[in-house]
Amino acid sequence: MRHFALIFIAILCSIAASPAFAQVVNRDAPSRTGVVIPLHEDINPLSGELLKTKFQQAIDSGVDVIVLDINSPGGFTYVTFELMDMVLDAKEVETVAFIEKDAISGAALLSLACDRIIMLPAARIGDAGEIVMGEDGKYRYTEAKSRSVLAQKVRDTAEARGRPIALAEKMVDKDLVVFSATNKSTGEQQYISNKEWDSLKNRDDWEKGNPVREAGKEMFFTVNGKRAVELGFADEVIENRADLAKALDVREPMQVMKRTWSDTFVFLLNTGFVTFLLIAIGLIALVIELSAPGISVGGLTSLLCFSLFFWSRFLGGTSGWLEVLLFAMGLIFIAMEFFVIPGFGFAGIGGILLVLVSLVMASSRGFFPETNEELNGLGGDVLTVIGAFLCFLVALFFLARYIGEIPGLSRLTLKPGIAVPAATGNSLLGGNQGDKLPPWQLVNVGDVGTTASPLRPSGKIQIRDLIIDVVTEGDFIDTDCEVCIVDKQGAKVTVRRLS
Repeated sequence: MRHFALIFIAILCSIAASPAFAQVVNRDAPSRTGVVIPLHEDINPLSGELLKTKFQQAIDSGVDVIVLDINSPGGFTYVTFELMDMVLDAKEVETVAFIEKDAISGAALLSLACDRIIMLPAARIGDAGEIVMGEDGKYRYTEAKSRSVLAQKVRDTAEARGRPIALAEKMVDKDLVVFSATNKSTGEQQYISNKEWDSLKNRDDWEKGNPVREAGKEMFFTVNGKRAVELGFADEVIENRADLAKALDVREPMQVMKRTWSDTFVFLLNTGFVTFLLIAIGLIALVIELSAPGISVGGLTSLLCFSLFFWSRFLGGTSGWLEVLLFAMGLIFIAMEFFVIPGFGFAGIGGILLVLVSLVMASSRGFFPETNEELNGLGGDVLTVIGAFLCFLVALFFLARYIGEIPGLSRLTLKPGIAVPAATGNSLLGGNQGDKLPPWQLVNVGDVGTTASPLRPSGKIQIRDLIIDVVTEGDFIDTDCEVCIVDKQGAKVTVRRLS
């Protein structure tokens, strides 16, 4: 009997492990999968770009439902439009807007574009009127042209999702009045705005009802979850987040695509203050590197700052390879001014302008703004870049005067030698006059010296007891090599290696 019992148990275990048995047991379990993407900040170019990336990742993973967990005050209109189009074009998945607290302004429009809207009873949606800051610092309604584009976008989206068009338009137009109307023949009920009623051809077929309380004049349509379902604006109300998976008929637990450490780091790098620091420190370090050529602390610091700047802008969707190319060309022009072309002219000014323009272009979504919010954003980016450049100029002034006295930085420069009067020779001035003259005035074309540092292509050479700043004709010359002065233009001394 004992053997029979063991055999019976083994048979039961094999049956339980079979796929057919699992299907019978789990026949009532949901087969759909879903992910949750939080949107708990304002809608701006960076948050919009990160949301696009996570949305595409969710689609590529093959899920059936994408839930946008929205708690946002809205933000940039053009970014909102891009996100709405992204959701509307996602035909292969079901999109759901889950509103636990607030979906206001642009966040309400993004919710409108989703296939379903699920809310908690006390959550709010609406108030999507477009406002801008005027020259007096006060916010006001946008111009009619911009409002017309926004209203048409909202109407088209509401029609595509089967939601009351008049109520949707009322979110962005405070001058409308929306009321219920009943068809006398069919009993069909619709929400119609006063503008639609005035232009209705078969007006006699409809009986005009009472205005919707939340859609009166001089107000933007805003409702809570319970009222939104009553008006047909939202699809369902649930009591808490725990009921969301059941309402969507998806397997639990749903994966939440939270922000990663790199996302947070990119957000930090795109803030105005950090951008200011990256540009200012990068420019200061670049000048330190040019004053003492060679891969040193200045060059590595500058490379790090501008690499972080452009990397964060690439991920934020505001920069491309054009901005990097312009920035590199600007640096080349500045380097030519330092080492090749005497004086300070076209190359230097052109290089500085290229660098500044590339930094502004990399910080903003568009260099030619079309809306007031784009213009305001561009103005803020320009102020950040110009402010960092002015800070760099102030730092440059102090560096030029005190770099030799600053601990640590003094090692980046060689102390100029003290001019010693020469007893004989045509190349050096005799007498006590040599005590007061800078070293470059005490040498002439044809003098021979030894490199005191690598010339890459600038550096220092020693002629007798004099240490002189020189440049080569473009070659790189190592330390302790004999060189000859071949040209002098003011303080610029050009040397050539002796074979």
